[in-house]
Amino acid sequence: MSKDKLSAMYRQIHPDLFPRMMELSFYDNQQRQTLIYEKVDWVVDGERKGLRYGENPDQEAALYRLQNGNLCLGEVECIQSGQHLASDVELLQSGKHPGKINITDADAALNILRYFDDGPAVAIIKHNNPCGVAVGGTVAEAYARAFDADRIAAFGGAVGVNGPVDEETARRIASHYTEVVVAPSYTDAALAVFTERKNLRVLRIANMDRLSAFVGTRVVDLHSLMDGGVIVQWSAVPTLPDVQHMEPARTEHKGTEHVVRRAPTPSEARDLRMAWIVAGAVTSNTIVYVRDGVTVGIGTGEQDRVGAAEIARDKALRKGLEREAWRLHGASFSELDESAAAEVRRVVDDDCGGLKGAAMASDGFFPFRDGLDVGVACGVTAVIQPGGSLRDWEVIEACNEQNVAMVFTGQRAFKH
Repeated sequence: MSKDKLSAMYRQIHPDLFPRMMELSFYDNQQRQTLIYEKVDWVVDGERKGLRYGENPDQEAALYRLQNGNLCLGEVECIQSGQHLASDVELLQSGKHPGKINITDADAALNILRYFDDGPAVAIIKHNNPCGVAVGGTVAEAYARAFDADRIAAFGGAVGVNGPVDEETARRIASHYTEVVVAPSYTDAALAVFTERKNLRVLRIANMDRLSAFVGTRVVDLHSLMDGGVIVQWSAVPTLPDVQHMEPARTEHKGTEHVVRRAPTPSEARDLRMAWIVAGAVTSNTIVYVRDGVTVGIGTGEQDRVGAAEIARDKALRKGLEREAWRLHGASFSELDESAAAEVRRVVDDDCGGLKGAAMASDGFFPFRDGLDVGVACGVTAVIQPGGSLRDWEVIEACNEQNVAMVFTGQRAFKH
């Protein structure tokens, strides 16, 4: 197939034939509960349009928001109708109207940002996984730190911001190729900057000031099978560890109690909490490393836990080369001469890509100590994980050998 034909498939828009309303009913002989959804669309170039397409250009798709009804099963209740967030998005700029991936990436950013209500935070998402999450003193600083966490993966990503976007932040975002930016508001100067990027989707969610209200709430999560069957589950609600009272991990093995000797320091506790939040938003298996309020390594969707730890470590080292090359020389690592490249390698190797002093989160327990050893060998000083392995005692002793703090959450955080 010619290059022109391949490019054309991204420009072809299939008619959106999904109906305006959708109902999802749960009932038995005693009770019927129905959720009513309304399709979302926007005015683009004088025409009402819904999603551009689904996960691929030849897949039609539609976005629906909960309009009415409520579902309560046992003691679990879904989000009340009318409490819209990601499904009630205002399109401020769009050379191309959003597709399914744009919306789900924006939603993935919001899913993380809802837990950061004490200051500026930014999450950059690529293919429904975070590639950089950071907090900062200002929105611009938080964005810069999140972007530097993985400059390469951020290419063409979705940027989620939990505060107003000003001109400085807009210029930083616009200086790189970005597909989507979503925030509660934008200054006029910021919007003027974004016009330089005509295909950038600029999304505003005015009620993002209520973002933290979505912590702990559940929605009906639907997954379709190949034959049309559907798995229905309640969405995950992560256990949020108390930064002020993180208890050292403990377990009993053959009549002997094993306890981690050291509790996390306050700064380690903050990084552990952040790493746990991010780990729950990454495709499993995952290992996440966080230091000083920014992700430095994320292992995504691995089949084995030690592999996830190794990949997250290797990414921290590779991304560290790029980050330090730009910091020291204002250029990509691949563009440096031999002398400059050697200098950058020394800096990155000395700090193990930012892993020295980092916190490590695992979305599932460590079946053996080998996964934990990967991080500890690079200087990780604190670990958070569910616990519950038959070899928890072995992992605890591994921590004590290196004076590493570790806490159990008592909850698995898989995402598939």
